Amino acid sequence: MHRVLVVDDEPSIRQLVQYNLTQAGFDVVTGESGNQVLHLVRDKHPDILVLDLMLPGMSGMEVCQQLRREGITTPVIMLTARDDEIDRILGLEMGADDYITKPFSPRELIARIRAVLRRTTSGSESAGGDVYQIGNMRIDVTKYELTINGTPVDLTTREFELLAYLCQNANRVLTRDQLLENVWGYEFAGDTRIVDVHISHLREKIEKNPKAPEYIKTVRGVGYKLVKGEANRGADS
Repeated sequence: MHRVLVVDDEPSIRQLVQYNLTQAGFDVVTGESGNQVLHLVRDKHPDILVLDLMLPGMSGMEVCQQLRREGITTPVIMLTARDDEIDRILGLEMGADDYITKPFSPRELIARIRAVLRRTTSGSESAGGDVYQIGNMRIDVTKYELTINGTPVDLTTREFELLAYLCQNANRVLTRDQLLENVWGYEFAGDTRIVDVHISHLREKIEKNPKAPEYIKTVRGVGYKLVKGEANRGADS
């Protein structure tokens, strides 16, 4: 049974989400403030976090940023009443994996949670357990591990899945819509800015010069491709 941590300062929202998730077969833990999140994550070990943006104490964005800063890669779905594009982008830049606005359908939230968990728990299996060696990067899809020159690099779940999909399609141009469909797993209403944000995050972590990337190239007007060059892919290379 997957455990979901739901943090929202509105009791009615917590009760609604907890009831529907419990009915859907999830183990649910709740919190009401941003200051509780880090303790709950360490103590309860949730598989996914549903986090309200506007929380007393630390905001949802601050919490998400702190989690990622500490290397905690638990997937995060940001839950908020605010629907401005800037809020969506800021949430993603702080390390959130997804974003859903109030009022929301419990069915949609459950579908989003299941989609993220499906990618987390079985994505490596569907990818065939490959290990990719590209330049100085070693990407172990089975273990969700990236090392550069032998040094581990922390990626969020979504960042890793995006990198893995690019590796699986190395030297092939992928449109933003293709990346949305195959990495995010459902339609994002054409919000391709989400792809751009995650590509930017990846470049910051894997490129020597993110403004002149060696690996992830932009194909103007189309999308992106990962340049494999002369590197070989092997089981342990």
